[in-house]
Amino acid sequence: MELNPSHRITSTEIKGGDDESDGTTPRRNPGFAHWWRYIVAAVIAIFGVPIALGGLWLISLGGSWYYFPAGLGLLATAFLLARADRRAVWLYAAIFVATVIWALWEAGFNGWAQVPRLIAPAVVMLLVLSTLPTLRGPRLPRAAMATGGVALSVAAALAMVDRGPETALAQVAPTAPAPNVPAPTVPAAPIAAPEAAPVQFTMPTAGADWPAYGGDNHATRYSPLTQITRDNVADLQPVWEFRTGDMPAEGERYSNQNTPLKIDNQLLICSAMNKVIALDAGTGLERWRYDPEVASDAIPYNATCRGLAYYAAPAPEEGAQCHQRVLMNTLDARLMAIDVQTGQLCSDFGTNGIVDLEEGIGQTVPGWYAPTSPPTIVRDVAVVHSQVRDGQRRDAPSGVVRGYHVETGELLWAWDMNRPGETGLPPEGETYSRGTPNVWTISSGDNELGYVYLPLGNSAVDYWGGMRSDEENTYSTALVALDVTTGEVAWHYQTVHYDIWDYDLGSQGTLVDLQGLDGPVPGLILPTKMGMYWLFDRRDGTLLVEVEERPVPQGGVEPENLSPTQPFVVDFPNVIRPDIEERHMWGMTPLDQLYCRIQYHQSNYDGIYTPPSADRPWIQYPGYNGGSDWGGIAVDPERRIMISNYNDTPNRNQLIPRADADAMGVLPLDQQGSDYSGVAGVNPQAETPYAIQVNAGWRVPLTGLLCKEPPYGGIMAVDLDTREVLWDRPFGSAEKNGPFGLHSMLPLDIGTPNNAGAVVTASGLIFIAATTDDLIRAIDVETGETLWQAELPAGGQAGPAMYEANGQQYLVINAGGHNFMETPIGDYFIAYALP
Repeated sequence: MELNPSHRITSTEIKGGDDESDGTTPRRNPGFAHWWRYIVAAVIAIFGVPIALGGLWLISLGGSWYYFPAGLGLLATAFLLARADRRAVWLYAAIFVATVIWALWEAGFNGWAQVPRLIAPAVVMLLVLSTLPTLRGPRLPRAAMATGGVALSVAAALAMVDRGPETALAQVAPTAPAPNVPAPTVPAAPIAAPEAAPVQFTMPTAGADWPAYGGDNHATRYSPLTQITRDNVADLQPVWEFRTGDMPAEGERYSNQNTPLKIDNQLLICSAMNKVIALDAGTGLERWRYDPEVASDAIPYNATCRGLAYYAAPAPEEGAQCHQRVLMNTLDARLMAIDVQTGQLCSDFGTNGIVDLEEGIGQTVPGWYAPTSPPTIVRDVAVVHSQVRDGQRRDAPSGVVRGYHVETGELLWAWDMNRPGETGLPPEGETYSRGTPNVWTISSGDNELGYVYLPLGNSAVDYWGGMRSDEENTYSTALVALDVTTGEVAWHYQTVHYDIWDYDLGSQGTLVDLQGLDGPVPGLILPTKMGMYWLFDRRDGTLLVEVEERPVPQGGVEPENLSPTQPFVVDFPNVIRPDIEERHMWGMTPLDQLYCRIQYHQSNYDGIYTPPSADRPWIQYPGYNGGSDWGGIAVDPERRIMISNYNDTPNRNQLIPRADADAMGVLPLDQQGSDYSGVAGVNPQAETPYAIQVNAGWRVPLTGLLCKEPPYGGIMAVDLDTREVLWDRPFGSAEKNGPFGLHSMLPLDIGTPNNAGAVVTASGLIFIAATTDDLIRAIDVETGETLWQAELPAGGQAGPAMYEANGQQYLVINAGGHNFMETPIGDYFIAYALP
């Protein structure tokens, strides 16, 4: 409170009384109210300084003019409050009204977009109004007070509206074909499909059992079971819970993504560190377990076992062991065959039940060459491939794909793209080709054709391609169909030319009949990280969608190598969103949003396929976790509906010149003194001119929020025959998401990042977890409405399985969590059923 020496303080003022007979004398209180005004003024000034200075910086970068005058207005408001001048309220009311007008102009009635624009200013409005009793000057007219109150109420309500950004399908408008369009990479004369050979093993289909990761090797993730319906799904409840006991020690990264197998009366699961456990399918009681004793130094990005591969001998001898077996790839690169009935290794497979997958691989260290996905068994061939840890060095372990006899473990062939015509082990003293694209995800297979369908990643390293061979540039980020009899390429199609964005194919292809020119054909649907869906005749690779080569941004550090065009699917729904703009920046407060706006203008960005740069960061949108990842899609073959959950997040990356990376001490994991966590998030990309720093999701440093406004993920349904979107909505709530890693507990659909697939049932239900709110949901396949949900004790970044036991239909999910997605880590398998 300011003291005037000529003014005599009365007892009324000391007691906090009010004397406003002349309309100008303020209420005086030397206690809390007095200091509260100074506190409010200080808070507003603290925010006003960076907003004004940042706003000036943003103007210099060519950005919005809102922040600089808003910051000056905050400073002026703070000054007037400190002087107990009632004009502070008038001034801030004007700022607030201008803010509402600006916010509506930029983002309309998009509730989530308005959070950083209006919530904090509304809170400041309340703080300013709270100081009114200590201010002097003319009283505010009642009409003005009412107008301010209405504006505040409208703004607060607007900011809390549960409406995400527009979720309507963003189709890319056709353009004229680009000149000098490269030819599609499907061979002009693809190898003819072989005549159907006698099938050694026929994969059972999903129904009472769930015999493969995707239900079966066609990966439709469809269950014909109908006991759980739209009418009774709300009664679903947990009936048993099993914990593997496999939890990380300090510093270890776990993210188990296991989809169990159900065979006869057993549920077969694998833990993060490859422990195989058989449970009673009805009770969840453990029957046996096999521990391969994988050492923790074998953990690559994270410890995970996505699944097992099931095989039953077609004509087993009486009393023979291992006539039913599961095959598993371990993190330390061993292929194992385990008896389904006893949990013992199959002694007739490999060497005492084990095949060494490092044979022919050459120099590696634990955690570099580390299979995380199951083999795929087509006929009597187990097709094996492996994850190779990204970003380490150009001379990385090979991405070779190999076929082993499922009963003996004998190597039948090896597809090593840089050694065409050579299908066996490398000659003495040599290795499989180093640094070639690998298949880290799950492949699918067609027993009748004898084909396995491989979604390939890109070569080592991800963000620079100057040393890649012609074969690598042909097969990188391509779908490849191999003949399992010979290991030869039947057909292939490349979805990204010269991939230097880490747009590796992470989703399993789904095999389903599709409409061709002359009627139904055996088809394949391939989701991608770019948000496009490719449809093929799986017999020969003929496209069942229209694809257009379009010009894309050029430049970057290797402009001479970039493809001038990229392929775009134009006649099937996609989830490619419009290019992000400055107005799409987000955060918890105007400060977060201002920070992201400045970063936006400091980055190179010309839309999708903006090339990597070293002079300053570049925005990659969608990021490497955009679109579809390891969960794939689910298809209802009766209703002819495709269900796809997807991500919608950017990255902000920057190449680091080799000399700078060396000065930082960035080392690949096979070099002494290397640190698995990297240096400031930098991957070395050794033996190339650049290291790479990736800001996945483009996070704000302090709060950890994403710079792009929500939603960050969605789920949609597409009619496969009409190719129309039936519904498309944000997927995932804000309950367990918030600034500083705190849970907001807001049950509003914000659309979170989500990874893992769904199961769709004949009764018209979709069951899926995947999101970062740790919920598993049942969704109506025809409307997209959530009909049931349950909270999981850990993240549900795994695909569920559906099966029947003792006449009861069960839903089971692995709640293992995911360190990258920052969901709680667990070792839970939980089954749900009707009472």
